[in-house]
Amino acid sequence: MSKIKMIATSRQARLNYEITETFEAGIVLAGAEVKALRESNVKLNDAYARFENNELFLVGLHIAPYSRAGTHVMVDRARRRKLLMHKHELIRLSSKVNQDQLLLVPMAMYFKDSRVKLELGLGRGRKTVDKRQIIAKKDADREARRELAERSR
Repeated sequence: MSKIKMIATSRQARLNYEITETFEAGIVLAGAEVKALRESNVKLNDAYARFENNELFLVGLHIAPYSRAGTHVMVDRARRRKLLMHKHELIRLSSKVNQDQLLLVPMAMYFKDSRVKLELGLGRGRKTVDKRQIIAKKDADREARRELAERSR
């Protein structure tokens, strides 16, 4: 039984992208970055994953500096970070990304036991019309649930 503590989620990911599959990956971090993540000082919005030399890297993840870090600890906040997955998973993902023109989007970051994990979504970008339809459907579902709740009182 593993404990999961959520650090951050990208709420716009499911709206902006049509996610077909999700994967879990480890991430290589410095010590001060892990402490900053315990304070939830992270922004996933502009981040994306890409392959370089058969390795997977996370680009654009912004981790704010740890509040109690000394002045000698200098870590680039927006550096690219290596993602850790099994080799067969990387090969499968790489072929899907290249063949089907799909994107790897970070959806959530969390602690699983004491390790930082990243949930990656494999998907394709949505058009503005599709986004409007999804928002309209969510609003209609919310109204229907509200009406059912009113009737049951």
